[in-house]
Amino acid sequence: MEHSSQRAHKLTSTQTILFNLAIQRLDDSMADFKTHITVSTIAGALLGAGGYQSGMPWESCLIAGGLCAVSGMLPDLDSDSGIPLREAVAFAAAFIPMLMLDRLERVGLSHEMMLLVTGMIYFFLRFGIAELFRRYTVHRGMWHSIPAAFIAALFVFLVSASENINPRLLKTVAVFVGFMSHILLDEIWSVEFRRGKYVFKHSFGTALKFLGETRIANIMTYFLLISLAVLAYHDESIMAHFGYTHQHDMPHTAVDWMKVIQEQSGNWIR
Repeated sequence: MEHSSQRAHKLTSTQTILFNLAIQRLDDSMADFKTHITVSTIAGALLGAGGYQSGMPWESCLIAGGLCAVSGMLPDLDSDSGIPLREAVAFAAAFIPMLMLDRLERVGLSHEMMLLVTGMIYFFLRFGIAELFRRYTVHRGMWHSIPAAFIAALFVFLVSASENINPRLLKTVAVFVGFMSHILLDEIWSVEFRRGKYVFKHSFGTALKFLGETRIANIMTYFLLISLAVLAYHDESIMAHFGYTHQHDMPHTAVDWMKVIQEQSGNWIR
C-alpha cells in the first residue's frame, strides 16, 4: 500500500514537472507582457503625436495614445488567467462606459439613466464578458487574428461619438494598431535564428491569420465583424432615429476613405 502511494506521488510530481516545462516552452515562444505593453505604448505615443501634428485636439490625441497602449493587451483576453486578462478586462470595464457618455447623452438619456446604463455596462464587461472569454475562447484562437483586430477597432468606433469624425477615427485606428502590434510581436517571437539558419516554432502562424482551425469560431468571428461593419456604416441613420444628426459626412466609399487619409497625411507632413 505504501509502495503504491509512493509511486502515485512520483507520478504526480513527474506530471507537474512536465506541465511546467510545457508552459515554460509555450511562454518562450511568445513575447511577454512587458514587451507587448512597451511596444504598444511607443506606437500610441507616435500615433498621438501624429494626430496632434495634423491638428487634432490634444485631449483626443492623449486618449488615442492610451487606447493604443492598452490595446496591446487585448489579444490576451483569450488567456485563462494572468496579468493581461485581468488588466485588459478591468480597463475595458472602466473606460468603455466613459467613451459612451457622449453617445448616451445624444440619444436623450437623463444623467440618472446614464449612470444606471454605464453601471450595467461596467458589470457586464467586468464579469460577463470576462467569463465568456474564459469559457468559449482558446489561447491563440480566432481572437488572436486580423479580423479580431478589426472587431476591436469597429467596437470603439461605435461606442464613441464626436462632432468631428477625425478624432473618432484616430481612436479607432489606435485600437487597431495596438491590437496588431501584439499579434505581430507574437509572430516575430515564433521565429528564432539557430546555428546559422532561421527556425520556425510551432506557434508560427497562429496569431497573424485570417482563419483558425475551428469552423464555428471562424463563422462567429466573421459574423461579428460583418455585423459591426454594417452598424458602423449605418451609424448616421441609426442616430437620426433618436433625433440626432451628425454635423459631418461619414465616408461611405473607398474613394471617400482615401480622400480622408490623403488629407490627414498631408496635414501630418506639413
